[in-house]
Amino acid sequence: MNAPYTDTVTQPCIVLIAAADVLPALKKQTGETAGELLAFADTDALRALEVITKRRPKTIALERLFAATPRGAALISRIKADPALASAEIRVISTDSDYGRVAARKNNDGSPGSAAAVAPAPAPAAAQPLDQRGTRRAQRFRIAGKIDVIVDGNPAALVDLSTVGAQIVSGSILKPNQRVRMSLGDENGTIRFNASVAWASFEIAPKSGPRYRAGVEVVDVDGSTVGALLKRHAEPR
Repeated sequence: MNAPYTDTVTQPCIVLIAAADVLPALKKQTGETAGELLAFADTDALRALEVITKRRPKTIALERLFAATPRGAALISRIKADPALASAEIRVISTDSDYGRVAARKNNDGSPGSAAAVAPAPAPAAAQPLDQRGTRRAQRFRIAGKIDVIVDGNPAALVDLSTVGAQIVSGSILKPNQRVRMSLGDENGTIRFNASVAWASFEIAPKSGPRYRAGVEVVDVDGSTVGALLKRHAEPR
């Protein structure tokens, strides 16, 4: 039986994150080598991250398919970026194989760590921005003034803007090829239009928590209208 969870940092433990249907089998598998095992369904990854941050487990085990998803990759990146978790070992496991170690962290001098990468979690495809350097359709601009951004009725933050698209950060789910309704507004008025999500990536920010970063393409608005907004608020990037 698994030991009950407490918020106090205690003895070393293993945190396991997996899909609910394979969690029982993986609990049995990891339990053979674990003292205290704390298991979470992949749908409860944020709660698992809270526990990881507080308990600082010696091992964090991720089910292989979950580790390959954007959420799994974001969780791994978040753990690796936390100095307090530098001693934690991240492993990728499956129901039909033994542990596979995720790539080790680098030492402070930039050299590889002592642990070898046996079976790293597959990384998600790199997101390609709308105006990738050398192939951009229009110049991007950082926004100096305040522009209110609404995506499908939910507030979002504007990272940069061009006459053909924008990069945004939202707490709501955004997926490639998703069609959305957007509005950009300031004290002079609001522009409303349809847009298409060109790329999206899931992130777990240390302070703000889960969010989606996305590049969207303008579908049905006159570029000159967006250009007027840019003249009022843009800083050349």
